[in-house]
Amino acid sequence: MTALLEHLESVRSAGRKIFVPYLMAGVPDRDTFTALLACEEADAIEVGLPFSDPLMDGPVIAAAGERAIADGIGPLDAIDLVGAAPKGGPLRLAMTYYNPIHRLGEEEFCRRLADAGISGLIVPDLPVEESDSLMEHAGTHGLAWVPLVAPTSSAERVKKIAATATGFVYAVSTMGVTGVRESLSERSSRVVEACRVATDLPVLVGIGVSTPEQAFEAASTADGVVIGSATVKRAMEEGRAAVETFFKEIRAALG
Repeated sequence: MTALLEHLESVRSAGRKIFVPYLMAGVPDRDTFTALLACEEADAIEVGLPFSDPLMDGPVIAAAGERAIADGIGPLDAIDLVGAAPKGGPLRLAMTYYNPIHRLGEEEFCRRLADAGISGLIVPDLPVEESDSLMEHAGTHGLAWVPLVAPTSSAERVKKIAATATGFVYAVSTMGVTGVRESLSERSSRVVEACRVATDLPVLVGIGVSTPEQAFEAASTADGVVIGSATVKRAMEEGRAAVETFFKEIRAALG
């Protein structure tokens, strides 16, 4: 069992819902990002590694990535930034596209993540059919594998994807790119149900969860939520205090 799964199972066993906020590495600045990694309300933190061609990211997270790159933070710089942060606090996951991994090499990339104290890996543009090699390297370095399940996936495909998970299953609530939305997609509960049939691992809803009310709604069927654009938007526009207040509101809503 990976360290991430063991931790999330302990949260679930305690009767709590799991909260995983997303932060773009280095945004709004290095010091604020590092401070937010210690967030007490989170059970784990998903760290986005800045990339120039983020296929899944909507305008908020894409802009955050561009800002980080303009500040001189690329994917490997982001890993080093996490590695230099104080230890302790929530476990950290890396979210990256496959191109930086391919360029460095799968084994070396996974080694660098592990050396930086990162506990898991999410690669949204890598199909399950092409993920065996990277999953093997991730496992060798103790990294939990977190696959994404789309709301349009067939039951057979959900089962195939969920079987690869060694951290949690990321249930994508709606089609399209990341972003703040006014309401939770009606597809959310259906994709969670499909994942439940396929796995006993924790199932978290992400993409389009933007408010405490939506987090509560999503967690009524799932084990917890991943919240990205709403967090990054506050980080870029309002700063650390606004993000910390938002985290408290989400934690209160989830219980």
